[in-house]
Amino acid sequence: MSTSVSFEFFPPNTPVGVDKLKTVVQELGALKPQYFSVTYGAGGSTRDKTLSAVMDIAGAGFDAAPHLSCVGSTRENIAEILATYRERGIRRVVALRGDLPSGTATAGEFRYASELVSFIRETQGPDWHIEVAAYPETHPQQRYAARDLQHFADKMRAGADGAITQFFFNPDAYFHFVDEARRLGVTQPITPGIMPFHNYGRIAQFAQRDGIEIPRWVQMKMEGFMDDAASIRAFGLDVVTRLCERLIAGGAPGIHFYTLNQSALTLALCERLGLGTQA
Repeated sequence: MSTSVSFEFFPPNTPVGVDKLKTVVQELGALKPQYFSVTYGAGGSTRDKTLSAVMDIAGAGFDAAPHLSCVGSTRENIAEILATYRERGIRRVVALRGDLPSGTATAGEFRYASELVSFIRETQGPDWHIEVAAYPETHPQQRYAARDLQHFADKMRAGADGAITQFFFNPDAYFHFVDEARRLGVTQPITPGIMPFHNYGRIAQFAQRDGIEIPRWVQMKMEGFMDDAASIRAFGLDVVTRLCERLIAGGAPGIHFYTLNQSALTLALCERLGLGTQA
């Protein structure tokens, strides 16, 4: 059975970024991805940019999945956003709780992503494909793994079609999480989210912020390369290739790449792994 691929982008902030993303979409589009997802800023701060990026992707002939966040949202404005996407033929969405912007005391009318999933299902019917987030190493704001897993199962029971994990570098964490979710009755596919080492310092910051373990031997090697960009790139490709190989061999239903709006590393990984269909 072939392993599907999907790719995540963030909405560009500049005209140059918009043009660059169009090129990246075409380059990664050659791999025939299942879909491209586009992130959504805290409190909807990038709502219009997300819509614009999604429409550019759809206009290029690909399936696009906007992120949708509970934070700072009301039922009314979520319904309005969904109506906008429906008008434009978009039927795939990534439903998230989202992070509270600093200084925001309230999360909005939805406390949890499970409530957002339920709302979409109740008001939109069955013709949307809904992905949600999963946290193999536990959500950074949740102290207890068992409670985090229960929240995940609640989202799936609320009507999600599948889940995408936060990025990780420990395949055992993914397989353990999937096993635990299956014990709670979750049957939907759980796709691992993979972050290539675009920039080690930046990825290390993301990992520290979100409670993601980078194996110590990887940290030590990366830090030892100092400013040797070629060695960092080659080593990073090897580490992530081996991670993906283990995930695919273990039955992962697909790979979701966090591209940071770049194509080179993701294309190299997909080529090494034999993923996607080159045009």
